[in-house]
Amino acid sequence: MYLDRTKHEEVIMTVERSILLIVGVIVLGSALLAALHSPNWLWLTGIMGAHLIQASFTGICPVVMTLKKLGLPTKAGFA
Repeated sequence: MYLDRTKHEEVIMTVERSILLIVGVIVLGSALLAALHSPNWLWLTGIMGAHLIQASFTGICPVVMTLKKLGLPTKAGFA
């Protein structure tokens, strides 16, 4: 949890915010590894992109299911 300074209210980490954070870290990490180590790391970036497309159509995402089981609340991601 952190304080949103513009609204002066507490903002709770939700499933939607968490999934954006997790995917962003994986994509940036794999791009960095591709630049510094091996271009084969770009496969991970492509797989994450394909998974995001698949999840948008089916609504199935193992990470989201896990975060919900851990008790993170859900809320519209950009509300």
